Amino acid sequence: MSHTGCKVPQHELLQMLEELKHGPETGSAASIVGIGLDSCVLRTSHPGIYLIQTTDFFYPLVDDPYVQGKIAAANVLSDLYAMGVTKCDNMLMLLALSLEMPAEARKIITALVMKGFRDTCREANTTVNGGQTVLNPWMIVGGVATYVASRDDFISPSGAQVGDVLVLTKPLGTQPAVNAHQWLNTPAFDKIKDVISPENTVKAYKMAMHSMARLNLTAARLMHQYGAHGATDVTGFGLLGHALNLAQAQDEAVDFIIDVLPSVFITF
Repeated sequence: MSHTGCKVPQHELLQMLEELKHGPETGSAASIVGIGLDSCVLRTSHPGIYLIQTTDFFYPLVDDPYVQGKIAAANVLSDLYAMGVTKCDNMLMLLALSLEMPAEARKIITALVMKGFRDTCREANTTVNGGQTVLNPWMIVGGVATYVASRDDFISPSGAQVGDVLVLTKPLGTQPAVNAHQWLNTPAFDKIKDVISPENTVKAYKMAMHSMARLNLTAARLMHQYGAHGATDVTGFGLLGHALNLAQAQDEAVDFIIDVLPSVFITF
């Protein structure tokens, strides 16, 4: 069921978003955290009340449809958690069913994906109320997370200070681990066979799969407990891309120094 996902390169995406950033609606005083970061934070018409919202979706990454549903929900919620938000008022589910999949298989797999998505939302103490389902050449799964907050409920990502400690809450390398697993028993695996064994490829894949399905809720709570000054969710653009995006959003001039990179990979 897995498929290679296609993400718009970061430099192209940022150029596209320039048009939205300069529009009259996004340039208004309503926007606290706007386009290009993990979640948008908007002032509402009610004093002291903010709307925090994010969306994300992608092609299946793993062979287990239930776990894929969990990964999709965790991925959407992580954008809220990156803002220090520890609650979610509602989730919408976005689902595209593959036209290339036999009808009976599509029925079984879709039910498992939806169950995984719902179970992770329950783990996060939120519910799924609504969404959109379409037919598509490839399966796509994702969602929209929404929270109505007071100012104390979220942490702006722009407040990094000299002396802050950077913390990674999960190991890196999930995408290479997934790709390596897809290459098993194919000629493509010859490219990496001198670096990692088939056995360790399976181990790395399982580590990556369960890491992606795990919520970052504890990390969001600890941000408040220890007075964090900002965070980001490291996903499709990798560590460097997201670190650059976060650095450019800072109010003060700071350097990000990252010298320890935990990884899911287990080499020979």
